[in-house]
Amino acid sequence: MGRAHEVRAASMAATAAKKSALCMRASKEIYMAAKSGVPDPVSNLALKAAIEKYKGQNLPKDVITRAIEKAKGGSQESYIQGRFEGFGAGNVAIIIDTLSDNANRAYVEVKTAVAKKGGHLGTPGSVSYNFTEAGLLIFKSDKSVEEIEELLIMSDVDVTEVTKDEEYIEVHVAPTAFGNAKNVLTEDGVTEFDKAEISMLPNDYVKLTGEDLQKFKEMLDLLDDCQDVQEVYHNCDLSEE
Repeated sequence: MGRAHEVRAASMAATAAKKSALCMRASKEIYMAAKSGVPDPVSNLALKAAIEKYKGQNLPKDVITRAIEKAKGGSQESYIQGRFEGFGAGNVAIIIDTLSDNANRAYVEVKTAVAKKGGHLGTPGSVSYNFTEAGLLIFKSDKSVEEIEELLIMSDVDVTEVTKDEEYIEVHVAPTAFGNAKNVLTEDGVTEFDKAEISMLPNDYVKLTGEDLQKFKEMLDLLDDCQDVQEVYHNCDLSEE
């Protein structure tokens, strides 16, 4: 189960630089969500989702507050969304989402990072067919897969898959069922989600070894350092190395 493994690995590999990059990504996303409607998560569902997305990543509360206050202050700053598809080392499929005030800079940054580690960008749609958009929830629980499945199904949640890796439960639901699933799990006692977002999940995984694996991991690090990159989706199995 690669996603839960990546959540654990990310928390263990936290550094000041990565924390700074996380704060920048979260600030931009929360700011844009706040600008899209009323800057109040109670009535602005997009803002609520953006805040909840980063809560499980130990984001300082003041980053959220500053981003919302910036939107309330009428800032004219704006960011352009971008999506790039391509291939990393070992022909691993990658989807990279950006949020930038300079679309050309975002493209150059992404293309350079991918090419530097043996990959290349493709055309729109070149890899996205290998992914499925879904609500993703990862959390710790003593309950079994069967118990979680029954809970969600009995609450009329459109569940796609439930798996468990050690103490981590991973739930996939239809995007439209994401909010309901999160509410049901919260009411059942889940107080903290390690991941709770709408994501692009791979339909199958590719296993890399040796130099290809090293290059791919280095590419992920380079993309993580890019100021305009918001999300990177891929189908590389990093669960067991």
